[in-house]
Amino acid sequence: MSTGRMQTKERVRVHIRWMIRRDMHEVLSAEQESFDYSWTEDDFLRCLRQRNCIGMVAEVDEQVVGFMIYELHKTRLHVLNFAVAPEWRRLGIGTQMVMKLVGKLSSHRRTKITLAVRESNLMAQLFFRAQAFKASKVMRNYYEDSGEDAYLMNYRIAEFVDDVEEEEVYDRIAQYEEN
Repeated sequence: MSTGRMQTKERVRVHIRWMIRRDMHEVLSAEQESFDYSWTEDDFLRCLRQRNCIGMVAEVDEQVVGFMIYELHKTRLHVLNFAVAPEWRRLGIGTQMVMKLVGKLSSHRRTKITLAVRESNLMAQLFFRAQAFKASKVMRNYYEDSGEDAYLMNYRIAEFVDDVEEEEVYDRIAQYEEN
């Protein structure tokens, strides 16, 4: 007899390491399967050549199943690109990648993670919200490729949640949530 619930996939443990040149084929494959407006190899290489830009991959049995590209700033990490290959989603891989980023925060220097999510990418919005990110503002016409708006989402380490930032944060999405 069916319980009416979908069977949940088993969680997978990944190894997260620095991205290297030979990972590019699998990274590009995950990128193209994940996004309508995907980055090119040149986009990745241009970004990774910058001193403050870091690339990391998540792998299972030496197969790249996800990646993240982020920038180091004085007080924050800014995620530029983040994806898990479609066939590897909902296995805890993205959560492990976020936890790796959170582990790079400190109370003395970098205290938050920021990222932009397309307005149409509800799955990413829900994923990052489940990881304790909060939408702080709408950025109009943010994406050059489509003119689409984006939500700026933030994660802050707990002791800094009440700090005042340079710009006032207003969680516009929260007003639509159920109590």
